[in-house]
Amino acid sequence: MTGQTAPPARRMLVVFNPKSGQGESGLSEFVEHLRAAGAEVTERELAEGVPMQDYVRDLSQFDVLVGAGGDGTVSSLAYAARGQDVPLLAYPAGTANLIAQNLDLPRDPAELARIALAGHAVQVDLGEVEVRGEKNGFCMLAGAGADAAMIRDSEDLKERFGALAYVMSAMKQLNPKKTRFSLTIDGERREFEGIGVMVANFGMATYRLPITDDISPSDGRFTVILLRAGNILRLVPNLIDSVRGKFGLGDPMFAGNLETLEAREVTVDAADPFPLQYDGELHVETTPFTARILPGAIRLLTQVGRDELDT
Repeated sequence: MTGQTAPPARRMLVVFNPKSGQGESGLSEFVEHLRAAGAEVTERELAEGVPMQDYVRDLSQFDVLVGAGGDGTVSSLAYAARGQDVPLLAYPAGTANLIAQNLDLPRDPAELARIALAGHAVQVDLGEVEVRGEKNGFCMLAGAGADAAMIRDSEDLKERFGALAYVMSAMKQLNPKKTRFSLTIDGERREFEGIGVMVANFGMATYRLPITDDISPSDGRFTVILLRAGNILRLVPNLIDSVRGKFGLGDPMFAGNLETLEAREVTVDAADPFPLQYDGELHVETTPFTARILPGAIRLLTQVGRDELDT
């Protein structure tokens, strides 16, 4: 089965982050479309210091959950709502909105309302990341090293440049720190020297370009990406290889910049402490961290079939 279509939803819970993006998400128009279609909409604004679980304490009373914000907001909400069988719409109100892009969601409020009302959802995995006993969730990927440094350096640029801030930050990562990483992958020890490790559940970057091939959000395992390249820009050829593979254009032209493995649980440590990010949010925690897969933990609303979410 590639998806599930429920009867037209009528009870909608919209949880939104007022600090996300640059104020052009069209969320109020989206809510107006829902109400015009007869939906009963409850809106809850995120406030500092309030646990995400508090916003979904009565989730069973709703047909659809809408998370409006950046990728960090959406993934935190998905983790809080996991296992409750209420589908989630990843409303793109942030800067990059990679989760929404992976789900092939439009940005038009009227189209997003149509998708929310239609109720077509796919069952996907979530990731859980644990650092020093504290657990959080992620939909797309967690990483330590150059990708987290790129996100760190983009923070001061996002308000002015939007999504372009990530590109500008990547250009700065010409000489990232290289170190020896120690991994435990499903109980097996592994070491390598490189600039970072990414643990991916979804696999598409901006413009739905595949990070690498064979990443699926519904196969019950992560794709662990070992970044061996000297800098982030040297990973561009691997994006080219992924696109070639997606369209059947032949064997890879570039090799050696990265290596991919599969895992249900992975612990990442490094000889030098590295910053940690998950779903685009930089956190004060550093390596070591453990990521584990939560199979089929959430239903996400989309207009495409489950197979179309794979790279």
